[in-house]
Amino acid sequence: MKLDQAAASQLAGIVLGHVRKPYPYKMDHVLNSDEDAQPPQHFHPIFYGSFDWHSCVHGWWSLLTLRRIFPQMAEAGRIAKLADDSFTAEKVEVERSYLDRPNSRGFERPYGWGWAMALHQEAARHQDRDWGKNLEPLARAFAERLRDYLAILTYPIRVGTHFNTSFGLLLALGWAEELDPDLAGLIREFARDRYGNDRDCQAWEPGGDEFLSSALIEALCMARTHPAEFAAWFGHFLPSISQRQPATLFDPAIVSDRSDGKIAHLDGLNLSRAWCWRSLAPLLPEDSQLAYDIAEAHLEASMPHVAGDYMGEHWLATFALLALLTSDT
Repeated sequence: MKLDQAAASQLAGIVLGHVRKPYPYKMDHVLNSDEDAQPPQHFHPIFYGSFDWHSCVHGWWSLLTLRRIFPQMAEAGRIAKLADDSFTAEKVEVERSYLDRPNSRGFERPYGWGWAMALHQEAARHQDRDWGKNLEPLARAFAERLRDYLAILTYPIRVGTHFNTSFGLLLALGWAEELDPDLAGLIREFARDRYGNDRDCQAWEPGGDEFLSSALIEALCMARTHPAEFAAWFGHFLPSISQRQPATLFDPAIVSDRSDGKIAHLDGLNLSRAWCWRSLAPLLPEDSQLAYDIAEAHLEASMPHVAGDYMGEHWLATFALLALLTSDT
C-alpha cells in the first residue's frame, strides 16, 4: 500500500469531515469553579473537533501534511481556507492560555504535547502562510512542559496508550532538533538512560485497548534518538525476530467491536505497528523483507476500517498516514 494522490484525497476527506465537528467531544478538563462549566469551543477555539483535543491536533497535522505533499489535490484549497481561519494568533493565544489554568499541568501529557509540536513543525513548512509563526507560542509552551516533565519522570511509561513516553518523545524530537537543540539533547539523554539497557523484550501486548506497540515504539524511539547505536541495542532488545518471536508482534490485532471506542484502539495498533515495522525495516538488513511483510499484513487488517464508525474515524486517518508516509518495497 502506497500514498498516492487518490489515497491522500480519501484521507483528507475523512479528516475534513470531523476536524470541525463539535460534538460528541470528550474534554480533558478539570473544573475549578462553576465558571469552568463551559462548552469546549470556549476553551479550545481551534481544537474543538474530532471528538477530543489531541485527535483534533493530529487531524490538523494530517491535513497540513497532505496539503504540502499533494498541493494539487481537490481538498488542498479547503484545507488552506480552514487553516487560515483556525490558526490565527488570537485563537492560538486562547489555546495557550488554557495551560495557565490551575490543574492544567498534566493536560494532554505527553501525547497531545508531542502532536502539538509536530503540528507546529509541519505548519512552519507552509511558508506561504503564517500558520507556523502563529502556532509557535503553543508549541514552545508544550516544549517547556516536556523539559520540566523529563526532569521529574523517574520511570518511563510503557503502556500502549496516550501516556506512552517513547511515543511522545518521538513526536517531539523532530521539532526539538529544528527549534530547541537543548531539548533534543534531553530527549536523547532520557531515551538512553531509560531504555538503553532493555534486554529480551517479552512484548506482552496488545492490551485490550492499546493503539501503540510498547515494544516497537520504544525501538523506533531508540532508532531515532541513537541511530549509531541502534543495531547493537536492537539485537539485545528483540534478539529473535528472525524466528518471529515474540509472536505477538507479528499477528495483527483482532478488533471485535469497532463501535466501542476503546476496542477500536486496536485498529490504531495495527496501523502504528505497520508504521514502526516499515520504519525499522531499512535498519534490519537481515530481516528487512520480514518487517515489510508484517507491516503489510497489519495494514491490510485495518486500512479498510479507517472510516465507518466515528469511534475510529475521528483519529485513525493519522495513523494510516504515518504508515503510508514510510517507504516500502
